[in-house]
Amino acid sequence: MKIFKGLKKYWFWAILSPLAMMVEVICDLQLPNLMSRIVDEGINNPLLSGTEKLETVLSIGGLMLLLGLLGAMGGMSSSFFAAKASQSFGRDLRKKAFGKIMHLSFEQTDKFTTGSLVTRLSNDITMVTDFVTMALRMFIRSPFMLVGGLYMLITMSGDFGLILAIACPLLLLTFFLFLRKATPLFSVVQKKLDKVNNVVQENVTGARVVKAYVREEHEIKRFDEANVDLVNTSYRVQKILTFMMPIIMIIMNLTVVAVITVGGFEVDAGNMKVGAIMSAMTYLTMVLMSFIMVGNMAQHITRAFASVRRVNEVLDTEPVIKDGTVTEGTERGTVSFKNVTFAYPSSSGEPVLSNISFDVKRGETVAIMGATGSGKTSLINLIPRFYDATEGEVFVDGVNVKEYTLAALRKRISVVSQKTELFSGSIRHNILQGKPDASDAEIERAITVAQAKEFIDSFEEGIESDVGEKGMKLSGGQRQRVSIARGVIRCPEIMIMDDSMSALDLSTDARLRKALKKELSDTTVIMVAQRVATVMTADRIIILENGTIVGNDNHERLLESCEAYQTIYNSQLKKGDETDGR
Repeated sequence: MKIFKGLKKYWFWAILSPLAMMVEVICDLQLPNLMSRIVDEGINNPLLSGTEKLETVLSIGGLMLLLGLLGAMGGMSSSFFAAKASQSFGRDLRKKAFGKIMHLSFEQTDKFTTGSLVTRLSNDITMVTDFVTMALRMFIRSPFMLVGGLYMLITMSGDFGLILAIACPLLLLTFFLFLRKATPLFSVVQKKLDKVNNVVQENVTGARVVKAYVREEHEIKRFDEANVDLVNTSYRVQKILTFMMPIIMIIMNLTVVAVITVGGFEVDAGNMKVGAIMSAMTYLTMVLMSFIMVGNMAQHITRAFASVRRVNEVLDTEPVIKDGTVTEGTERGTVSFKNVTFAYPSSSGEPVLSNISFDVKRGETVAIMGATGSGKTSLINLIPRFYDATEGEVFVDGVNVKEYTLAALRKRISVVSQKTELFSGSIRHNILQGKPDASDAEIERAITVAQAKEFIDSFEEGIESDVGEKGMKLSGGQRQRVSIARGVIRCPEIMIMDDSMSALDLSTDARLRKALKKELSDTTVIMVAQRVATVMTADRIIILENGTIVGNDNHERLLESCEAYQTIYNSQLKKGDETDGR
């Protein structure tokens, strides 16, 4: 129940809602008695004249009208107060869950999957919010209406109480049996919805691949399979609940017949009047409808708590990458790896990096090369602590990265990732992600260094041009240069570039490296690259092979001593590809 502690903040509205609902319940419970009086004391009273009967009907009817209006005001107020409390609670819960997700490591978000996290933040939290709305209103109305109606019926006739003593357990048993079968399926439905969302998310983000390989029909079929799976599971739930309602209605109708029959005998015996029977029928309707509402509440509770468990799974997940306490280093712009071994937590335990050791001095440009799968991206991901080393230590500015607060560590590093990630909005908006308070002069400098000024100035709206969702309105090279400008604007101590110039032609590549060296001379640059032409001017080149370092020197010396680098060099520059670096 800890998830509902967030309601404490809105205790005022949360208390007002059931109080207002109590007003409506009290008013509604008085109406059948007043209706009985209209019939017995007015319409069917042989002692009154026609005028007196009319006066009685009007006076009691006026009181009924006032109580009806008061009850309606109570109901509307209860709805308003409940919505105020539940929607505010839902907003806070969604914000809290999103904040938790933002602090999870890549390992943990991959474990949940994107589609599942989207479902939990949208559908599941909506379920919980709706439950709170219902709880603040119906948890008062239905039980009190049920108890109040039962009390009124029993005080009218003990026989009515006997009828209800038989009917009520039958209704409760029906609810219990059917909900016990349906409850486990509610969690299954949410998991099936996760799968649908995953397929949608993958196809929206990978739409170009799908179209390029003419896989539309295959993906439609894959979505249909997930969708049909969701529908079939939902159908199983609804089928169970569908059979429940007819049985409940049969019990209710039999109860009504029994009350009418008993009431008829009571009227014939002179123990009750017609108005009282009408009143009893209204109370009976209240009781039976309250039973249905209690059943619906039980269904909503089981659905809501399936969602609560899923939301709690997110909230209870402690980030694997935890904050340290250090905010300042003993050096500036240095990186050191000391006997580092790393294996992905979700793998079989086979390390992707083994016994890695090297040092990078301030202002150095160090390139990392190697075959696909050699561990290049894994290595640089350990510097900003996207993952933690399995063994060994990584140092930034002379301090073990695990000792830094994450904010202090990552503020001194700019990362330009292999997969260019841009956000919906303008070019300016995306560049300012690197430094939100940057001046226009700093923005201008960043786009100039990133070789982005020419194409940005060619746009009608310039730097205010919209990049579209995930930067789809820009070419691959333009997206990379905006991403590089976002990293440059921070003027970081350390800049990590993970194959982030792969879409640039060699001329632009060369100008960019020259500008970086000139404008960010004190910045340590660690770049992953595939092209020898990109790394030839680096101070040092680290060659990875099967997760180990097989070369660590400048271009000329590696050509003399490192067979792996010679192979890469010969495949790119010794066979007629000198002009384009392939």
